[in-house]
Parts: sequence; C-alpha cells; structure tokens
Amino acid sequence: MNKVFLIGNLTRDPEMSETNSGVPMCRFAIAVNRSYSSNDGERQTDFFNVTAWRGLAENVGKYCKKGNKVAVSGSIQIRNYEDNQGNRRTAVDVVAQDIEFLTSRSQSSGDDFYDASASRAAQSAPKKKPALESFDDDGDIPF
Repeated sequence: MNKVFLIGNLTRDPEMSETNSGVPMCRFAIAVNRSYSSNDGERQTDFFNVTAWRGLAENVGKYCKKGNKVAVSGSIQIRNYEDNQGNRRTAVDVVAQDIEFLTSRSQSSGDDFYDASASRAAQSAPKKKPALESFDDDGDIPF
C-alpha cells in the first residue's frame, strides 16, 4: 500500500499548468514540522513537493496561496531524470488524492471568494425565528 498523509504550510504560491491534452495540473510544496526537536532545541522541518490533478488542482490554484495550511493525502511517486550536467537524479513527489484547506477564510486575507464585510454584516444582523403554523389536533394518536 502506498499512502501518505501530511499536514503543512505551502512554501510558495501554487503553480498551475496543463498537460498537452488539456488536463489541469497544480504543483506546490509544503513544509511539515517534525514532532521532535534536535539536540540544540531546534525544530526540524521536511519539505515535500505535491502534484494535484484535474478539479483538485483547479481548487488548490484558486483558493490556496503561500503560507496556507493544508492536509494532503495521496501516494508517493519516485521519478528519475537527468539534470543539465547529465547526472542521474531521483525526485520524490506526493501525488495528491485529497486536499483539505485548513486555513480559515478569515485568516487568509485577499481571497477572491471571501468578503469580510459581508460576513460581519451577516453575523450582526438579528436572526428571525421561523413562523409556526397552527395545527388542528383532534386528540387522536396518528398511528
């Protein structure tokens, strides 16, 4: 079984692109803190490259930005490539199957889909109770 779960913060804004056949793709990296500190008391961090596809990619590209916290579940993919000097390299990527946005809209300023003034107005407006209709009860049990 190849399954990974990560929670971390985006280290840069997501990069949207498409394949030659028009399939949306989004690449980004997340920083994940380790659960322990080193001998000098410094907390270690791991960095993971993540790739999302299709609708998931479009949502990440639209709603996420550098610094946002996300939970990613997916699989690990290892690929080999040749660098500019002709050396063989290995890259480890996470292919996302599900991404949950953990940064609240109010913490993420400047988002297109969030209007703070509209939200404050909705919270401060008095809420009306629904009107109840009269009910003719003849005293019989309905069952």
